Amino acid sequence: MRIAALLCGLLICLTAPAAQAAGPSAASGEAVVPTPPTSEIAARLTGTEGPLRLVREEGAVPGWTVLSDGAVAGHIGSTWELSGSVGYSGRPLDVLFALGPEATIRGAALVRHNEPILTLGISDADIQRYVGRFAGLDLSAPAEARAAALPDVIARATVSTGVIRDSILRSARTLALGRGLISGGGGIDRVSYASLDWDGLVAMGALAHRRVDMTEAHDALKDGRRPPAPGPGAFLDLWVAMLDPPTIGRNLLGQQAFTAALAGLSGNDAALFVASRGLHSHRGTGWRRDGVFDRIALRQGDTVRTFTAEDYTRIDALAAPGAPAFKEISVFRLAAGDGIDPARPFTVEVRATRAADGGDAVFPIALDYRLPATVLAPGPVADVPLWQTAWQDKRPQIAGVAAMLAALTAILLLQESVVARPRLYRTGRLAFLAVTLLWLGWGINGQLSVVQVVAFLHALLAGFRWETFLIDPVIFLLWGFVALGLLFWGRGVYCGWLCPFGALQELSNRAAQALRVPQIAVPQPLHERLWILKYSLFVGIVGLSFYSMEQALILAEAEPFKTAISMRMMRAWPFVAAVVAILAAGLFVERFYCRYLCPLGAGLAIPAKLKVFDWLRRRPQCGRECRLCEQHCTVGAIDPLGRINPNECILCLKCQWIFHDRQTCTVLKRRARAQAPAPGATP
Repeated sequence: MRIAALLCGLLICLTAPAAQAAGPSAASGEAVVPTPPTSEIAARLTGTEGPLRLVREEGAVPGWTVLSDGAVAGHIGSTWELSGSVGYSGRPLDVLFALGPEATIRGAALVRHNEPILTLGISDADIQRYVGRFAGLDLSAPAEARAAALPDVIARATVSTGVIRDSILRSARTLALGRGLISGGGGIDRVSYASLDWDGLVAMGALAHRRVDMTEAHDALKDGRRPPAPGPGAFLDLWVAMLDPPTIGRNLLGQQAFTAALAGLSGNDAALFVASRGLHSHRGTGWRRDGVFDRIALRQGDTVRTFTAEDYTRIDALAAPGAPAFKEISVFRLAAGDGIDPARPFTVEVRATRAADGGDAVFPIALDYRLPATVLAPGPVADVPLWQTAWQDKRPQIAGVAAMLAALTAILLLQESVVARPRLYRTGRLAFLAVTLLWLGWGINGQLSVVQVVAFLHALLAGFRWETFLIDPVIFLLWGFVALGLLFWGRGVYCGWLCPFGALQELSNRAAQALRVPQIAVPQPLHERLWILKYSLFVGIVGLSFYSMEQALILAEAEPFKTAISMRMMRAWPFVAAVVAILAAGLFVERFYCRYLCPLGAGLAIPAKLKVFDWLRRRPQCGRECRLCEQHCTVGAIDPLGRINPNECILCLKCQWIFHDRQTCTVLKRRARAQAPAPGATP
């Protein structure tokens, strides 16, 4: 896979619906094999002493029941098995947790993860302690009380610990619902099951029924040609139900057909059951030609839902004892985004038409339906997703980042006006870099990393999830802007303006130049060959991540960002010494690390050739008659022929300032001298 496709994939994900993953994705290549608890783990998680027996529970909500002296001591579940928990790394994440009979989390233990937390100086022990702090959380408490009792996410590991938090909460609520410890969170109860025959389903109100005889149809269609002959026979005997509650769906279709009918549904999709007999067909035959069912529709308020062949599943027979024989049995999909709430009342309408001279005679046959209360799941309000809380809590930071991105967009779009004013350009750039370092970097930890590129790649392959990347709004906004910026301007939109460590290098080199520290000009042949280092590092980190994420994260320590920016030099001395050495080299070679060692810059440079626009202006004399821009380029991105290498350019605009400055550009100065009047000449 081309790395360009990887980075541009982020742009696609920002503009297209993300793949939903209710469980472990097949793309991950991981089999759904949860880590089984031992008796010792069960005793520790449930806080139970004495001999224990673990009973494996299968079905819709799998897990283990812990028995002590024949009594239920608790229930153990796996986040990987119950919710397909995938971490920020895109790899499986498994936490075993125990619920007491009172719907309280007794304990939790992290048993499997591949998170990039070690690169931030956070150990497995830190994560284990975080997971252990979920003990005592009461799932039956109101949402506000649960939110107040949740442990705070770990700083500098917000995304990883946020994913763990949501996985535990989602899985624990699923297990508690499945074991009857709490009531549902609203909507349809898709867990409970009771065996009923046809008459039992009718008695509970699971099925709605309307019978239209031939006489009623004749009277409604008598103005059309060939109306049905009057009589007591059935024109349409219509039955409707919602299949999603297992008490309805499994009893009507049987386990195998029920599973098959719902297998194609995702997320909050629902399934509508329609069965009929009589002269009139609720399906008709027109759908076979154009794929649209023109006879049947569902109405709820002002919303009307029609069906296509993609929504349709044919059922040949019913499994419920005592069910009558039907001519047609259909299951129609109700997509979650259709605006229909299957838990609320709705109307199914089947149209019968006959051609007439003044227009078709239409007989709308309406059948109202409401799910019985016994298959609805009223209960406490569901927990607010962590990413929503994060965006609410970080509104000042979001506003600040948005203002920075808006200012940078204005600078780049109006670059000719900016560089035409040298004082504005120099002062504005220094001020922007200072904000990038002090506020964006050290203040709110807005430093992007090659680790995030690796995590994004693995997430694409394992099933992309919005909530994973939305948990950190600052990083999400930056990556979204960078993805667009790569298409418009190239890598420099980040490396030259928004990278805190890049700003630290440039500002320290400016100070060094002010103190007259000699600058080393690296010979062009050596300069170009040293580029190999950063590209090799990038490819090595990405490739190694598919073999061992842990080893890839160790190699990713080539980035000094964690030490210098995220941890503000509060780290073991070897890491600090490495940062000091890099910054010291940068005092003599401007942006030394950016030029030769940065794997993130290499990853962003690869798709730089895909950028749509080229707003950096050059003259035919550049490189031939004048090499001033080459000598002053911040990262040596201009070759001896005057060409700007988009893979290396950080868009600092220094060459554009020289290009427009009549006091600096040798071409403009030569033109000014040629146009100046000779000494003593009469004006």
